[in-house]
Amino acid sequence: MYSPLLRRMLILCLIATALMIVDRSTTWLQPLRMGADYVLRPLNWIGHIPRNIQQWSDLNLASKEQLIDDNKRLRQERLIYRGRLQRMSELAAENLRLLQLLNASELLIDSVLVTQVIGVSPTPQRHTLTIDRGADDGAYVGQPLLDSEGLMGQLVTVFDSHSVALLITDGSHALPVKVLRNGVRSIAEGTADFNRLNLRYVSPTADIKLGDQLLSSGLGGRFPAGYPVGIVSSIEQKPGSVFMDIAVDPSALLDRSTHLLLVFTSDSNNRDGLD
Repeated sequence: MYSPLLRRMLILCLIATALMIVDRSTTWLQPLRMGADYVLRPLNWIGHIPRNIQQWSDLNLASKEQLIDDNKRLRQERLIYRGRLQRMSELAAENLRLLQLLNASELLIDSVLVTQVIGVSPTPQRHTLTIDRGADDGAYVGQPLLDSEGLMGQLVTVFDSHSVALLITDGSHALPVKVLRNGVRSIAEGTADFNRLNLRYVSPTADIKLGDQLLSSGLGGRFPAGYPVGIVSSIEQKPGSVFMDIAVDPSALLDRSTHLLLVFTSDSNNRDGLD
C-alpha cells in the first residue's frame, strides 16, 4: 500500500518524535547531546573561518590613507566634544537665578570650527600663533580661540586663508574673568610667560583662594562666558601694596596645543564692530 520510501520516512518521523519526547521528559540523552556537540564543534569552527578572515582583514589590511583619515576624524571629534564639555562646570554651578537673568542664547552651545597651528611667533616676548583658517572660513577679528583644556586667545589679524591669534599670556592681553566658586570678578593679564597669568587690582578682602578655578566672565562681549581660563596658584600680599599679587596657571596648553577650536559666539553677527 505504501512505498518503501514513504514507510522509511514515517518510521524516521516516529523515531524523531519519540526522541524529542524522551529528551524533553528525561536526561537520558544528555550524554549523547554533549558528545554530538564535542564532535561537531570543529565543524562549527571551520564554518566561521570565512567570517573570521573578513574581520581580521578589516582590522589589519586597511590602507594607510584610510587609517590616517580615521585618526584625523577621531581627533577632531574628540577636540570638539572636549571643547563643548568645558562649559559643564559653569552650568553645574549656576542656579535658577541665572536661568532667569541670562538670555536663552547665552545658554546655547557655541558653534566651533577645528583649526590647526601652522606657525608661532619667533619672539619669546610676543605670544602669537598662526592658524590655517581665515576669512574664507568665516573667521573674524576678535574671535575666541581655545584648545581642549581652555581659552587660548583671540584673533587679531585675519587673512583670506589664515589668521594670527594673540594668546592670553601675551604681555599686552587682558580678559575679564570670574571665580567659579563664588562669582567674584577680576581681570587676568598676560605676563609674557606661557605658564602664568596675573589677576589685576584684587583687594585683600576679596574672597579668592588657592585652587579657585577662573572662567571667562563674558563681560566686554569679546569672550563667551563660562570657558576655563586658569587655576589660582599663589596669593601674596606685598608690604605697602594696596592690592594682592595673585598668580594663575592657565588651563590651556598654550605652548603645546596644535589642534584648536574657533568659537562662533551667539553675537557673531555683530563682529564687524569688534576691533
